[in-house]
Amino acid sequence: MATDSDVARAAGVIAHKVLNNNVVISIDQSGQERVLMGRGLGFKLQPTDTIDPAKVEKTFILDQGSEADHARQLLASVPYPVIEAVNRAVDEAERALGRSLGRRFLIAVIDHVQYVLERMEQGIRIPTTTMPELRVLHPQEFAAATAMALSVSRSLDTTLPEEEAVFLTMHLLNATRDEPNGTAALLFRRVQHVVTTVESGLGVQLDPASPDYARFILHVQFLLQRLVAKSMLRGSDTSFFEFAKLSYPRSYAIAADVKSYVNAATGSELTDEELLYVIVHVERLANQVVDGGTA
Repeated sequence: MATDSDVARAAGVIAHKVLNNNVVISIDQSGQERVLMGRGLGFKLQPTDTIDPAKVEKTFILDQGSEADHARQLLASVPYPVIEAVNRAVDEAERALGRSLGRRFLIAVIDHVQYVLERMEQGIRIPTTTMPELRVLHPQEFAAATAMALSVSRSLDTTLPEEEAVFLTMHLLNATRDEPNGTAALLFRRVQHVVTTVESGLGVQLDPASPDYARFILHVQFLLQRLVAKSMLRGSDTSFFEFAKLSYPRSYAIAADVKSYVNAATGSELTDEELLYVIVHVERLANQVVDGGTA
């Protein structure tokens, strides 16, 4: 909902462009385009009329260029109940995470949810995996995304597919990390590929609820982050690595496959020290398979 400062900025503001009955574009004192949203805000409003601040529910500055054009088209075409539902869900996520998620996040989620709803009407479901790694690597964001999906479902009296928690988590990760857009998704895909490599080598599907799985996932994430930061683990004593290599040949072979994938994906070679820890984690998962039948 609009804050006191939002309403104050809207007071005395002249409408510049009416997108529809609920969304209006104005020009603020600094010359920037500002989006004002509210149920019935633009009803019978003319471009030179003064906007009623009591009707303003949300305002934000519109970026320039193609992003602004896309936002205008989106806000003009998406049914306002969808915009309201997403806006409410985003507000709840911001409170849960204790930070602002920004206007780009709001626009991205409105766009995504409308796309999902259109596909649902056509009987089309967007396929994805359950991605249990997200719960381990990013529990706060995953919980906030799950709550967002439930909030939108309640507001629109529909049921979004379960996998929406995954898609919304990826949107959240891109919004909450000071990294280029898509960086979090790229890291996550690489973690997933490493998991798939290990599962293929062991011939099982790992149990995402097990502590060893959680430790392994976190280790892989930190390994990939160290690789990007060029701060990989290095040691002068190779005896432990040679011992693990000879003692656990299957785990070493799987770790070697992981090394090959990382090299192909990033162009960087894992050190023997990094490889040693992968061997240890894989061997621990292998023992869990033996003890429990599945990992």
